[in-house]
Formats: sequence, structure tokens, C-alpha cells
Amino acid sequence: MSHPHPELQAAPPLPAGGLRVTALGGLGEIGRNMTVFEHAGKLLIVDCGVLFPEEHQPGVDVILPDFTSIRDRLADIVAVVLTHGHEDHIGGVPYLLRERADIPVVGSKLTLAFLEAKLKEHGIKPRTARVREGDRRKFGPFDCEFVAVNHSIPDGLAVAIRTGAGMVLHTGDFKMDQFPLDERITDLRAFARLGEEGVDLFLTDSTNAEVPGFTTSERELNPAIEQVLRTAPRRVIVSSFASHVHRIQQVLDAAHLHGRKVAFVGRSMVRNMGIARELGYLKVPAGLVVSMKELEQLPDNKVTLVCTGSQGEPMAALSRMANRDHQIRIGEGDTVLLASSLIPGNESAIYRIINGLTRWGAKVVHKGNAKVHVSGHASAGELVYCYNIVKPRNVMPVHGEWKHLRANADLAIATGVDPDRVVIAEDGVVVDLVDGHAKITGKVPAGYVYVDGMTVGGATEASLKDRVTLAQEGVVTVVAIVDANTGMLAETPDFLARGFEHDDTTFAPVIPVIEKTLATAAKEGVGDAVQLEQLIARAVANWAFRTHRRKPLIIPVIIDA
Repeated sequence: MSHPHPELQAAPPLPAGGLRVTALGGLGEIGRNMTVFEHAGKLLIVDCGVLFPEEHQPGVDVILPDFTSIRDRLADIVAVVLTHGHEDHIGGVPYLLRERADIPVVGSKLTLAFLEAKLKEHGIKPRTARVREGDRRKFGPFDCEFVAVNHSIPDGLAVAIRTGAGMVLHTGDFKMDQFPLDERITDLRAFARLGEEGVDLFLTDSTNAEVPGFTTSERELNPAIEQVLRTAPRRVIVSSFASHVHRIQQVLDAAHLHGRKVAFVGRSMVRNMGIARELGYLKVPAGLVVSMKELEQLPDNKVTLVCTGSQGEPMAALSRMANRDHQIRIGEGDTVLLASSLIPGNESAIYRIINGLTRWGAKVVHKGNAKVHVSGHASAGELVYCYNIVKPRNVMPVHGEWKHLRANADLAIATGVDPDRVVIAEDGVVVDLVDGHAKITGKVPAGYVYVDGMTVGGATEASLKDRVTLAQEGVVTVVAIVDANTGMLAETPDFLARGFEHDDTTFAPVIPVIEKTLATAAKEGVGDAVQLEQLIARAVANWAFRTHRRKPLIIPVIIDA
């Protein structure tokens, strides 16, 4: 099994006739999925998503893949193929199109509809090519065939990419629910047919590779969801991903059965469900969905609200309800149904919300205490099934953290794939398929690119570190007035502290430290204000750590007297 080593160099030129595969996101993390395929001088991109920030990345809205390695080759991109409409696969497209607006964007009907609504907010009108399962289209030297796959959003596609170097089959995100709500199953007959033709490189979804057996069918959630809507004494508030059309369909059907009306809450939920309904993916019985205004006139036991925030996102509707910062006041007798998973890294935020809602008297039903969620990804049993059907020559697990990628690689080997042809790569690692053999050959930059308000890439690891320091250790500003002739203090420095515990006497002992620093600097002939500021900052930081065991951010300001 080959995996990347830290000392990888920049990749050499691609051998003639070879195919290069570089993931710029989605490996070693769940999110930011983006894979670049290079062949015959052209590039094909599959997916371009975002990653949502964690607690050590304060102030960041989303994290993008790093486009550095393709920036001087934007003209060579023949298309961006989108496998499905989740944010971690389409969220980065607006930022890529800002760099070249006319890249053709290829996807299924629902995926493109979700994307176009998102691009409208960015003021971008894309060049799109709508495809469906069974279609075969050429984009430059890449001959793409699209295959139906079942996932937690309708209209998911796998893509088979035929090139002069061989065929790649990329599953996208998928599972093998045999009884999906929309009756559109993962097309294993197509997988088998492609396997017969010969799949040279198989990129497979690793998210649930550690989970034994098969992912449960969505239909098995109906009894639990139905029970909540049947027995809840007052209002039911359902929280879900704003794109989980199947789950929301189940909620609508159950609400309709028990004579409840439904309103959608939250901008993305209202937008996406409007699109899904218009295109016929969400089937809404007449008169079921009403506006918030109409809903307020109804008795509590006839009310169902569907909102966002199932991942504990601080600005989403559910989180604001838990914090009493929303017009919907949660109270005794309300039932909150969290119809979604715990994404790794979000657990504590979600538990905080469950506790907040419970405190106001709500009963919270979630996957920990009821069967109200199934994953959107294939478990080990399904993955092994696919390896046996496809019989790939080389395998590259995608979409997962290290533990998921490794578990998926082990499954491929267990089905008989040569360990030497199973490649575990990280973001930025270059994999070349040459003469039918896939190998790691180098790497390209693939850092985190932070979107912070209106700036893209402005926030860096260093500035985030400063934010974390500010949050945890506070800040001390030292204003020193220095006599330009002697280089000594002209008067007592001022100290302004925030988030650093202090009283009037705290900073008295640091004044001699500053005087000593200035005296040493004067002796050595250092008179430059910037250098003096650095010396003072270091001296005050050392003092703060020695005496208070704290590491505040020090901002020195020197004024010449």
C-alpha cells in the first residue's frame, strides 16, 4: 500500500499518455472535495466544495481548496463535473468561477439548480451542461459517462472517465439503499458493465468504511419519524440539512398523515425546498406547507416547523432557538427532532444545543435515542460488494479522514486488489496512472484557504493563531513615550488590557523591565521604532509568562517625545 511521505518533491512532468490525479481537498478531512484530473495537456475537475471551520478557526466562514497549482492553467480546464449538490462538493464553485467565469459546469438537474441559486448570490451566471444517468459526454480528452448513485440528496451521480491512459470510476458520495424513497438505486449493473470493460483506477467514498455491514434503508426511519408527529403533544420542530430532500419528504408525509401544517424556517431551507418542490423532487400535498404567519394562527398540536442547524452551527435557526435569540420560543411540551448525523468535530456544539433546548422544556429526539437518521454513505459491506463487482486494477480511497481512507484501503486489499496498487493519498499528493499502474509521484500546495467575510485567503494560520490567543489569553497594549535623544522613557507607560486579569497595580513591576530593555537597546545603538517595539513586546511577553503564566497578545506602541 503506498502512502505519501512528508519529503515528497514537486511532481515531475506527466509522462506522455499518462493520467494525473490530484486531490486538492477531501482527503484527510470530510469536506472541501475537489479532484483534478490531467491528461493530454487538459484538466478536468470533479467537485469543488467547502469545509466548515472548527473551533480553532474563529471568524472563518468556510474553508476552500487551494487553487494555487491550477491557477496558471485555468485556460486548460475543460469542465467542472459535480457529483451531487451538497455544500462540501459545490460550495467552492463560485470562488473557482471568479477566477475564470466561463468554465463549463456539468451536473444533474437538482445539483445545477442548487448551484445556480448559490451563484446568483455571488452575481455569477455559469455556463452549465445538464446531464443525467446514462449520458456520455466528451470534454476535451475526457470521455465522461454518468451513472446513478443513491445518496442523502437526490440526483447523485458517479462518473466514469475514459482517457487514453485508462478508465477512472469515481463514485462520488454514495450508498446502496435498496429501497430509496425516490426509487432511484445505485446502478450496480452499470458498475458491473464498466468493470467488464476494465476500471484502471477506482476512487471510492470512504466515509463509512469503518462501519461494518450495510447502511440501513431510509424507509426504516418512517416509523420513528411518524411516531414523533403522531404523539407530540404540541409543536414539532424538525432540524435537518437544508439539502436533505428525502428526510424532509418523510417529515412532510408524516405531518400530512397526522393533520399538521408545515412551515420552512431559515433562508437556505426555504430556498432549497422551493427549488426541490419546483423541480418535482419534493412532493408536497396540497395545502400542507404554509407561511409562518398562517402557522401562528394554528393550535400547537397542528404545527410542524422545518429548520436548519442540525450541526450546531451558531447562526442557524435551531442554535438561535436554543439560545433564546429567535422569534420561535421553545417551551414546555415542544418536541425537537434532530434528523441528521453528528459530523466529526461538531459533537460538542450539538450536545450544547440539545441541552439548551431541553432546558426550555423541549423533548429532543435524535439519533442517540431514536431511529431518526441513517448515513448517506456506503458501509464496509457495500464497499466490498463494489470492489467485487468492479474488480478495479488500482484503488484510491477518497472522501474521508485518515482512519476512513486506511479502512477503505484495507477493504480493497481484502477483496484481492494488489496492495501495491492501493494508493492512500493526502490533499495535494499527485498520483499518476501510467501503463496501468497508479503511483504517488510528488505533491503540489494544498493548504487551507480561509473565507473570512468578504476576504478570500486574507486570514492565515498566523492570524487565526492570534485570534485564538486573543480569545484564550487576552491582549495587552503597551504605550511607551520615549525621549528621542536619550532613548529612555519620557513618562510612565500606559497599559491597556482586555481579557487579561489585572488591577491598578498589576503592571507596576513591568516598568523596570521596559526601562532595562530600552537601556540595553540604547547601549547597542538600536533606535529604530519598529525594532524597539519588538524588543518591548518580547520583554513584556516573557514577564507575563513568568509572573502570571499567561501568554497575552502584546501590542507595543512607541511614541517619540
